[in-house]
Amino acid sequence: MKNKNLFLVIMIMLLQPLIAQEKYSDNVLDWKLGSQAYTFKNFTFAETLDKIASIDLKYVEAYPGQKIGNSIEGNMHYTMDKATQKKVKELLNSKGIEVVAYGVVTGENEEDWKKIFSFAKDMGIGVINSEPKIEDLDMVNRLAGEYNLKVALHNHPKPSVYWHPDTVLEAMKGRENIKACADIGHWVRSGMEPVENLKKLEGHIISMHFKDLNEKSRKAHDVPWGTGISNIEEVVKELKRQKFEGVISVEYEYNWDNSLPEVEQSVNYFRKLEKQYNSK
Repeated sequence: MKNKNLFLVIMIMLLQPLIAQEKYSDNVLDWKLGSQAYTFKNFTFAETLDKIASIDLKYVEAYPGQKIGNSIEGNMHYTMDKATQKKVKELLNSKGIEVVAYGVVTGENEEDWKKIFSFAKDMGIGVINSEPKIEDLDMVNRLAGEYNLKVALHNHPKPSVYWHPDTVLEAMKGRENIKACADIGHWVRSGMEPVENLKKLEGHIISMHFKDLNEKSRKAHDVPWGTGISNIEEVVKELKRQKFEGVISVEYEYNWDNSLPEVEQSVNYFRKLEKQYNSK
């Protein structure tokens, strides 16, 4: 009997590394794969956390308009009071999820921007995804430095001034606290190729909104990653080449009430690519 028990112990010790390898690690390629909460805009923030936790995501990008839920009053707005912030932090901790980015949000004036930065600082958020007014860029850069945070310029399609990467590059010049949030789906909607634009912004991207679309048009909608025209495999390959280290947020804006299976399919495809390129 002792020999059998010893054999079982040895077998368990030998198998543990293999079992551990099957458990997905969010540190593959040093990327933080999470979800933009807007993917689940028809649900509360608390319900959103449950959904993304169910597919083993550990990061979330919050946005201002979502109801908090879980018996916590209010929205995820940057004007929330300290008591509500404490409750939201406790909610996040209970789910094992970290809020790593916030947006897309833009202040109306300097006082408004200070509220955004103060909220982000208090909540432990490192990246604010935004489309500031051009005339506010110097002020935003200064405040970001004061709060030790980064602002990432997001690229909604026209009429957003940041729809083209050349505008983003120009806006970042001389402003060390302003970087890029690359929304590859909006690039496709604007008739551009994601990989080409990633190359243009190399070294400046700290946040991403990941999408695969069914067609190259303003009317395009999301599809599971790897089944559309965004060339996701080449995007992942390019990010690896650039040694990208940052936040990658799933932003799935279709089938709003029942998108979780498609989001999970997308995440599994992405993780497969991560492992494939991590082994090379």
